[in-house]
Parts: sequence; structure tokens; C-alpha cells
Amino acid sequence: MKLRSGIFKLFLLFITAFSVLSVSAQEVSSADTTPNIQDTSLRVNPLSPLDTASVITSLNADSLAADSLSQDSLSQDTVGGQGNAIDAPINQVGDTTITDFKNNQIHFLGNAKIKYQDFELTADYIRVDKNTNTLYASGSYDHNHNYRGRPIFKTATEPPTTTDSLYYNFTTKKVKVFGVFSEVEGGFIQAQELKKNEYDEASIKDAMYSTCSLPEPHTHFGIHISRGVVSEKNIVTGPAYLVVEDVPLPFITVPFGFFPKMNERASGFLFPTFGEDYTRGFFMRDIGWYFGFNDYWDAEVRGTLYSKGSYEGSVRARYRKNYKYDGGFSIRYANIRSGVEGTPQYNPQKNFNITWNHSQRQEANPGTSFTASVDVGTGSYFRETAAGGSYDFDQITKNSMSSSISYGKIFGDGRFNFTSSLSHRQDISAKTVYLELPSFNLNMTSFNPFDSKDRIGEQKWYQRINVGYSLQGRNTLNATESNLFDQETLRQFQNGFQHNIPISLSLNAFKFFQFNSSVNYTERWYFQTIRKGLDNTAGGFVQNTDTVSGFSRAYDYSLSSGLSTKIYGMKEFKGKLAAIRHVITPSVNFNYRPDFSDPRFGFYRRFQDQTGQENIYSIYENSIFGGPGRGESMGIGFSIDNNVEAKVRSTEDSTGFKKIKILQGLSFNGNYNFVADSFKLSNISFSGRTALFDDKLGVSFNGSLDPYVYDSELGRRVDRFAIENGTLARLTNFGLSMDYSLNSEASKSRNEKLDVLSENPEGLTPDQRNQLNRITSDPNAFVDFKVPWNVAASFSFYYSNPGNRSNITSTLNLYGDLSITPKWKIQYNTGYDFQAQKITLTQFNIYRDLHCWDMSFGWIPFGTYRSYTFTLRIKASVLQDLKLTKRNDYYNSF
Repeated sequence: MKLRSGIFKLFLLFITAFSVLSVSAQEVSSADTTPNIQDTSLRVNPLSPLDTASVITSLNADSLAADSLSQDSLSQDTVGGQGNAIDAPINQVGDTTITDFKNNQIHFLGNAKIKYQDFELTADYIRVDKNTNTLYASGSYDHNHNYRGRPIFKTATEPPTTTDSLYYNFTTKKVKVFGVFSEVEGGFIQAQELKKNEYDEASIKDAMYSTCSLPEPHTHFGIHISRGVVSEKNIVTGPAYLVVEDVPLPFITVPFGFFPKMNERASGFLFPTFGEDYTRGFFMRDIGWYFGFNDYWDAEVRGTLYSKGSYEGSVRARYRKNYKYDGGFSIRYANIRSGVEGTPQYNPQKNFNITWNHSQRQEANPGTSFTASVDVGTGSYFRETAAGGSYDFDQITKNSMSSSISYGKIFGDGRFNFTSSLSHRQDISAKTVYLELPSFNLNMTSFNPFDSKDRIGEQKWYQRINVGYSLQGRNTLNATESNLFDQETLRQFQNGFQHNIPISLSLNAFKFFQFNSSVNYTERWYFQTIRKGLDNTAGGFVQNTDTVSGFSRAYDYSLSSGLSTKIYGMKEFKGKLAAIRHVITPSVNFNYRPDFSDPRFGFYRRFQDQTGQENIYSIYENSIFGGPGRGESMGIGFSIDNNVEAKVRSTEDSTGFKKIKILQGLSFNGNYNFVADSFKLSNISFSGRTALFDDKLGVSFNGSLDPYVYDSELGRRVDRFAIENGTLARLTNFGLSMDYSLNSEASKSRNEKLDVLSENPEGLTPDQRNQLNRITSDPNAFVDFKVPWNVAASFSFYYSNPGNRSNITSTLNLYGDLSITPKWKIQYNTGYDFQAQKITLTQFNIYRDLHCWDMSFGWIPFGTYRSYTFTLRIKASVLQDLKLTKRNDYYNSF
């Protein structure tokens, strides 16, 4: 049934393709009317290509006048004659031009080109007959008897079409084409003869529709049609039979056909697939119906049934409004029974998943944007259903989902930018949900309040003062999946507003320094605060936290002023190494922030715990934007940034030198607080990055140094510098990541493929859409036979030691591909977790390019998802449903 359905679909696609051909391919003469074409000087069979030498020798020398004019003199010749009906100039050119005055003909040989109105033709040989207002074109044989220079013609509204030879009548605009070859929507059409009459009706003879792009298809799946007529509204065909691998199958024949040409989407049946699942039994998957409502939106409804009682259903829809917006949504539901029938584990598990994507064109409403990317549902849906039966490893193993619906608007002559969003984050493994319903931001473009538009000359120092403003609002909720819609949970929404006003001033000071000063004011509005206390219970005093409703205002402010400069150093050498350049960017700033835990502000309160010890706490504890900081801060912040580059002599560069990056952004940052009662010096953080071996190896690192001693006996830091014990500082954390690729062309090819697929996302098939998602997330999911090999690896390392106990994690990933031959490619992906001391997911894929088809074999040899998959798929996008898939998996989590 699947094969018959595919054959019928292919036949309908073939008929549709020829309907396009009737509009966009060749103009031909009618089958029953012979155009006014007379071949007087050349006796050439239209199906027999010319030998260039025979054209000249067959002409009577007395009737010829060799044209000695230059090519430019013939580049624009108005062909005319007695009774000539050509009403426009014919632009013509050729390597050799011969004029036959006796027969009133012109012959163009070698790279000949004719342009008449919107008709353009190139061929190796063209003959123009002025008496009959006709044109004949063909290729020619070279000295190796290879046919070259086939006619290629096009019009202003039609794509180029290649033929073996053709006749064209300038008066009737009729064309008779022999050996036509054209591409239509991923398929290729070849016909021995094609005509078209004055009624816009096309007739074809001995035509082949194939998925192979070769003139003589060697691997194809197509249909051969003996005769057919294509009109504007109808298609009539004679006998047509199936051809597979160049083998005709006349027993699969349609004796005749009459089809209406539909220029709109049509609804229809979606054929299912059949198979057996390890735990759910035999299945009939994805049976359904397609609804082609109109040109703006369509939908499909599918269902899957299992013999052991499980079932799934889905509704998908797409919509598009040209030049305004496009998108789609899906709702999927599954009722899964797992385990042994009759046991408690056999109870059904209900799961669902909802997705929605929407994008708006900028030109639809300038200054306003609206986008949506929604992925929400039960966390176990993809695991329990094997990603809806797709067995997509990335979907099965993903541990988070997120959604966002955003709206933005720019107003006030571009001075204000407002954005608002509804979002959610879902941790599948922890089964927790975080919601923001909604959040918004209002930002104002900073301005100089003391400056004037009519100012003449440079700015005064006070005119450089810059002021900005921003407003944030959030309404959030943290909950578990099981309790998300409980009434008590919905009462736990937290909300608030935050205003921020930065004021800054930047000046050049002392010629070599940059002076920066800023004041930052932040104010927060909340509708709930907390109070801590003790409850007297039968078991004793118990600490409790109460939530107090009501408006509350909290604010803080800080000041900062500093200087920064750049120091350049260079050391020159003789030999291969020309010089080393070092750029140092030091900066120092003075900063101050009051102690907002002072009772005069009212932001902090005190209470006694069960032991009678007095504690201080913030009434804004755990609030959305937090509360004002505790403790006075007045200190000096410092940072230093380093960039080191080498210059080597090189003959490959036009300048004679080549720059090599040694260190990029090696920075150290810290702060010293004069008014702190202890631990005045903060931790020293550092970070850096570099690229080695012609940017093939990328290295980045970061970490933190604690300048104080950690007393292992006390189990805490003590207020004593580590340098007093003979060490500079103690490393508390360090992270290192490296990635290396031996072939940079592989990543370049992958990025180019992504650009091509992303140009027309609405025209992608579901299979192509899945491929795009996989290539985006997995660098090893793209196969390019033009790249012979690729070896890449990445390594990550992280060390932490907050006290007397250290923790180390490190992983190594190895991936790449190898082309055994130009048609065979092997891909691999594996890794090793040094902490768990085991190999991570390992996968091998073998690809075979069959020109018109793709064959692939995937194998996961061990692990939870061990499986193999064999797929044979046609390349033509319009025939993506015609594929053979064999899968054997050990995935039995459901």
C-alpha cells in the first residue's frame, strides 16, 4: 500500500510538474499545424545535430558572400526582407557569421546568441530565415564526436531551458522543441518533442519525469508518458508507466488520464506506517488527514494506535501572510501504558506537548515587533513517546524546555523602547517550572540634560553629563509540575518593579588618562515583605516567616570615580620573529555605598532565634530584585587587562608580516574595602583566552584567587593574608575549555548550508525542518561529501575548592568524519567523562551518495539508546515521503 501510494503521488507530481512546464518552459507549435518553416539551403534532420564544417561546405560558394565585418558590426542587426513580419530588432552575435544572399538567410556558428523582444537564445549554431521569419538552432559535434553547444533559451518570465534543437517562428511565436530537458520543483523532465499552439495548449511526446539530473538517468524513480496534452485548466495523458532503475514496468500502467489543474491546496488522506514496538506491541503510526484550507494556512491531524492499548494524537497547523507574519503550532497528546499487563505499573500515563512559533516581518509594522517560541508540556512526553515516534536523540535526552512570547515597540521619536514577554523555563529532570507572567522593560535613550542643540564649539565639562532611565517589572512563580495549577501554588506569585537612573561623566584628564565618574540610583517597589519571629509551640519555640501584604519602597545608591589608560610596549627581534607587542590597560576607581542595614532606612529588622541570639535580616529577602545591600562599602577597585601579539615575517601576506595572537584579554579584577571590619580585600578574579595554530585551537580560561588563609581545623577562612604563610593566594576555582578542528572547511561548509536552509523556512518539508534543527544543535549532523575529512575535539575542565574539599569535573568529546571514497562517508561522535570514568554517547553513521538518492546507516553500539537505523531516501524535496526506513532499537523506557 505504501508503494502504491508513493507511485500515485509521484504520478500526480509529474502531471503537476508538466503544468508548470507548459507555462515556464518552451513555446511550441501545435501538433496538427506545421509552422511556416522552409529549410532550403540546409537539409538537416532536426534530431540529427550538425557538424560545424558541413554547414559551410554544403552551401553554394557562388551564393555566399563571406561576411568580413567585425563581430561588433553584427551585434545589432535588424533582420528584414520582403514580406518580413518581424516588428522588433534582433540582437545577434556569433564567432562566425555567414550571409546567404541567394536564400536570404544568416548563419551564426560558435557561441551564437539571438535576442528578440523577451526571447533569448544561445546555441552553437543558429540560422535565421528572412523569407519565412523563422529560426533554427542546434548544437554541433566537435572533433571527438561529442555533442556540445546545445540551445538554451529563456524569456523574461521563464527559467532557462536546454534542448537538442528547436524551430522558432517570429510571426506566430511558435516553437517546436526536440530533446527538451528542464527542472521543475526538484524533479527533472525530459521529452523528445514538445509543442505549443496559439491556444496555449502544449503537447508532449515520449516524456520522462525523473529524480535524476543526468541527461541519461542511471538511478531514478520516474514515470514515462507516451503522449499528453496540457492546457490551462486540464491535463490529458495517454499511456503512462512506471520506470525504476532504468527498468520499465509496463504492468504498472495508467492507460489514460484526465486531471483538472488545481492552483490551490487540496485536502487528502495521510498514509500511516506500520511496525512493532518492544513494549507497546504492533502499531499503526501517523494515520490522518491533511486540510488544505487556502493559500494562507493548512493543518494536519494524525493519530497512532498500539495493539496493547496505548495511543497518541496530534494536530499541527501552519499559517502565513505574505509580507506580514508566518508561524505554526502543534498540540500532541499521548496515553501510554508500560510494564506488564495486570500490574500497577500498567496504568496509563498521560502526557502532552504544545509548541507555537510566530514571527512578524519588520516591514509589516515598523517600530513594532511580535515573536513567539513556545515549547511547553509534561517533562516526560519526549521520553515516554520516543520524541513522538521520531527517535530523535536530542529530543529524547533534553532536560529542559523554555518558551517566550515577546512584544516590542519603539516610540517617542525613537527615545523609548518598550518590550514585554511571557516566558517559562522547565527543568525536566527536577520537574520544576519557572514562570514570568509577564515581565517588561522600558528603556529611555540616555541624553545630556545640560547640553543644547544650538551649542557652538566643544562641550563644556558639565554638558558631558549623561543621564539614563530604565524600568523593569516582573511577576514570577516557582513551582513543581504536579502542583503548578493548585490554588495554593498560584497564590505564591512574586512581583515587583525596579527603577534605575544612571548618571555618568567621561572626560580626558592629564592628557593620557580617561576620567570616568558615575552615580547610580536604584529604587524597587514591592507588594509584599516578610517578617521573621518565633512561635511558642508545645515542642518549644519554632522560627517562622510571615508574608506581609502592602506597598513597600526600597532604594539604594552608589558612587564611583576612576582613571584608566593604555600602556604600549614592543620588542623587536631579528629573524623569523619580528616583534612582540604588549598592550596593558590598567584602571583604578574609588567607590562608595552606604550601609542600608542601618535602622534609619528601615530595610532590615532584628529578631532573636531559639538560642536567644540576635539576628538581622532583610524584609526583602528572596524578593524578585533583591533588596539594598548590607554593610558600608568605601574602597578602591582595580583591574588590569593584557593583550599580547607577535609579528612574524611571512611571504604569504602582502605586507610581509603575519600577526599571531598569544593572549587575548588576560584580565585581573579586585576591590579593597577600607571600612570593612574584616576581609577588606576581595577575591581576585581572572580570565583570558587565546587561539593557536592558525586559529584551529581555541583556549579560554577563568578562575578566582582567595588572598586569605583557610584554616582547615576551624573549617573557615581567617582574616590573615595567605602571603604571610608563604603563598601568594589560594586557588578557589578554575575553568578551562579547549576546542580544536584540523579542517576549518568543515565548519565553513556547515554554516553555508545553514544559511541556505534558513533563507526559505516556510518552504521546507517537515523532514528538512528536522534536519535544520539537528544541524543547528549538532555540528556532526551535517554531511558534506565535498569535505574529504574532519577531525575535531573539545575538552572541558573545572576545578573548585571553597574550603578543604576540592571537586574536579572534566570531559573529552571527539567527533568528525572521513570520506573513504567520493561517494562514501563515515561520521563518528564519542567522548569520555573522566569523573564518571565511562564513555559518553557513542554514535557512528555511514552515508552513501547515490546521486539521486541518499543511503545512510546509523549505529549506537552501546548504552541506553543502543540501536541501528537504515534509511534510503530520495533527494528531491517534493518526494521526501518516498523513502525506506529500517529501524531496530533497544529503546524500551516506555
